[in-house]
Amino acid sequence: MSDMVSFNERQLDAIREVGNIGTGNAATALSGLLSRMIHMDVPKTELVSIYELGEHYGDPLQIVGAVFVRSTGGFQCSLIFIQPEEDAQLMVELLLKQQFGTFIPAGEVPQEMTDSALTEVGNIVLSSFLNAINMLLGTQHQISVPGVAHDMLSSILDVVASIYGQMGETALLVNTELKVEGLEEGHKISGHIILIPDPDSLELLLKKLKVM
Repeated sequence: MSDMVSFNERQLDAIREVGNIGTGNAATALSGLLSRMIHMDVPKTELVSIYELGEHYGDPLQIVGAVFVRSTGGFQCSLIFIQPEEDAQLMVELLLKQQFGTFIPAGEVPQEMTDSALTEVGNIVLSSFLNAINMLLGTQHQISVPGVAHDMLSSILDVVASIYGQMGETALLVNTELKVEGLEEGHKISGHIILIPDPDSLELLLKKLKVM
């Protein structure tokens, strides 16, 4: 089932809906973490080959922040949360303000602290996204310790393809923008979730959705 031509439109629509549900769950959890209302734009969800990820994003030289996790259990998969570096740093600042009660520019705290905060944000987003899938399937999961990286988008996607491509060749991309309470009018934070299910997990999901 990893070959993209193997999916029919009914299967694609069902998988896209899973992406939408997972993103809504992640936005709700992120709202709780930051203690702010978060409004999410309707996500754009696509199913693509892992080796074509670069064709679905913008400037390959853009610096991004990424959080990686691996999930084992009933639904085994790899997940990555990617944000433009400026949006990732804004998320860090919002979390630090929630934790310490005052605004602290990300550039004024040690890198270890900003990475820890970014990891916490990414872990909440990805865990919540995965929780929605496991609730649908009636399965449980164990999630790895998150990893974090700052690099050019092209470099991040190359790593994703080279490492996670060994486990599955199909990637579910979910792109959305978040409007966070307290930010100036019109300012939105973008985020990209990449879900790479193991082949058996993808088959399990399609069977549960009754499209296989």
